[in-house]
Amino acid sequence: MIARYTRPELAEIWSEDAHFEAMREVEVAACEEMDGPSSEELDAIRAATFSVAEIAEREKTTEHDTAAFVDVLAASAGSAGRWIHLGLTSSDVLDTGLALQLRRVAAIVLPDSRRLVETLAARAREHRRTLCVGRTHGVHAEPMTFGIKLAGFAFEADRNARRLERAFAQATVGAISGAVGTYSATDPAFEQRVLARLGLEREPVSTQVVARDRHAELLQAIALAGAGLERFTTELRHLARTEVGEVREPFAPGQKGSSAMPHKRNPIRSEQVAGLARVLRANAQAAVEDVALWHERDISHSSVERIILPDSTILLDHMQRRVLGLVQGMVVDAERMRSNLELTYGALFSQRVLLALVSDRGLSRDAAYRVVQRLAQQAADERTPLRELLALDPAGVGLDLDRIFDYAPFVRFADEIVGRLDAIA
Repeated sequence: MIARYTRPELAEIWSEDAHFEAMREVEVAACEEMDGPSSEELDAIRAATFSVAEIAEREKTTEHDTAAFVDVLAASAGSAGRWIHLGLTSSDVLDTGLALQLRRVAAIVLPDSRRLVETLAARAREHRRTLCVGRTHGVHAEPMTFGIKLAGFAFEADRNARRLERAFAQATVGAISGAVGTYSATDPAFEQRVLARLGLEREPVSTQVVARDRHAELLQAIALAGAGLERFTTELRHLARTEVGEVREPFAPGQKGSSAMPHKRNPIRSEQVAGLARVLRANAQAAVEDVALWHERDISHSSVERIILPDSTILLDHMQRRVLGLVQGMVVDAERMRSNLELTYGALFSQRVLLALVSDRGLSRDAAYRVVQRLAQQAADERTPLRELLALDPAGVGLDLDRIFDYAPFVRFADEIVGRLDAIA
């Protein structure tokens, strides 16, 4: 992933040096659980070193990066190097080392997933009674509160955080089962001891490789989390439009919105998140394609994973931090929200008028619907409040207009709805 989106800590975890270092940890742990090496040899194995440059040079001969790594590490250990990789196969070291890397990535990425839940919940509580219009199909529907809207995003963020936690956990498993996974040169107890040293669970049947549905599940969880971030930023972008103006992104001192038009304050952070979510979805598709390998193992997944695992985890981290900043700093214009409620001249109360005509006046539902539909359209065409038109219409005689045209029913359960956040945040 390009440096623009990459946190240094994640760049380090996904570096070539860290990749081989994770493999070295696996090799050392395996030697520590073997019966053969003496204590002096184990000291030499633990002290063995490598460099990415040395491995790259050796690979020119081996045409095999793991074999090149083993050669370099073994040579560094001197005569004790004969124990390195004994009874192992490449996937034992590659997949188990990858599990170590993923665990380190999770330690960085997952806390922000939970922070996003907490931050959305806090803003939802802040605006639990901030009245705004609810929209369906992009059209004004009925009043609601901005806090209820944010609470929905908070619960989605919680589901995504839980999915990510589960997905990382099930993907961080190892295997030390040898060629085609039969333990022909070792035994299951040896594998269990090595993985215990590394703090990893075992792949029950590795067939030489850890099954790639695990990594596909992780990428799917990441793509879903990205979709949730995209949904929030899409909402923010809509609400930031000039004609709406209810919410806007934070705008830093000295920031410029346009190189040509000084007045612009564009929702660029939200647009970036929406764009990067597409990359996550594409990578998730590639991960699914990696699941089917020939027989017990091929390496058609390997080249793909070198790209999609670092890129997806790095992008998720970047997007989460981007959205955290947006949630914390977004400017909410409650007055504009209130004024936008009047754009339809009271049509937002159409269901309450309908219910009153049915229950209080005894009209059939269809007849009441047609009355309200006609009056609501007249209100829009003539720019006259629906309440005034209803008061003059024969159907409205005797109705309690103060009760009908009251915002209170739309917010009466707002505290209860937003209060459900207590279960997750």
